[in-house]
Amino acid sequence: MILDFLGRADTCTVSNAIESFNVRMRNEGFLHNVNRCLFPDLPPVAGYAITGRIRTTAPPIANLCYYHRIDWWRYVAAQPGPKIIVIADVDRIPGTGAFLGEIHARIAKAFGCVAYVTNGTVRDLPALKSAQFPCFASGPGVSHAYAHIVEFGEPVDLGGLTISTGDLLHADCHGVQKVPTEIAADLPAEVDRIIKREAELIRLCESPDFSLDKLEAVLTQESASCQPRR
Repeated sequence: MILDFLGRADTCTVSNAIESFNVRMRNEGFLHNVNRCLFPDLPPVAGYAITGRIRTTAPPIANLCYYHRIDWWRYVAAQPGPKIIVIADVDRIPGTGAFLGEIHARIAKAFGCVAYVTNGTVRDLPALKSAQFPCFASGPGVSHAYAHIVEFGEPVDLGGLTISTGDLLHADCHGVQKVPTEIAADLPAEVDRIIKREAELIRLCESPDFSLDKLEAVLTQESASCQPRR
C-alpha cells in the first residue's frame, strides 16, 4: 500500500524517484520558504490533504473561537483518511495567531488526521509532540489571537505549491511534497532502484580502492540511469 510505503520512506529519496518519471518540473511539487518541520525526530507521514483558509488578526463576524465552526469539523470528518490538514493563513502578515494547538490537534486526531501543514504558526509544542502529531509551520506562537476559518474545501497556495483537498502529501524532517497519484504505485520499485544505486556509490567512496577513474565510471552509469523514463 502506497501510504504504508511513504510512511517508511524519506521525502528526499521519494522526490528523486518522482523526478525519474518526468511528470513535473524538478523545482515544483514541494513547499519552500513558508514553513519547516517542527518535530524533525518524528517519522515520515503521508495522507490526503484537507484544505482551508484562516485569518487571525481580526475577530470573525460571529463565534470568536474557531472550534465553533461545526461545519468545518463535519467537512473534516467526511473526507477519507489518513488526513493532513492544510491551512493557508491569508492575513497580510501570517502567523499572528496559531490556529492549531493541543486541543485542536486532539480533535483532528480523533477525526483521523495525522499531520498539520500551514504557513502560519502553531502553539502548545510540548503537547503536540507528546501527541505524536507532526506539524509543518513557520514557527511557534503564543496566542490563538482571533484564529478562525474563513473558508474551506478550496485549493490553497503555500510555498509555491497549489494543494487541493484529496491531494496525496508526503512529509518528514525535510519538508512537505505532493505525490502525483498517476505514478504513486510505481514509486516503491523506483525508490529501491535509487537506494541500490546510491549504495554502490557510497561503497566506492568508502573503499580503499577509490579512484577518480572508478568514480567517473560509476557517475557515468548513474547519469544514464537518471534520464527521464519514457
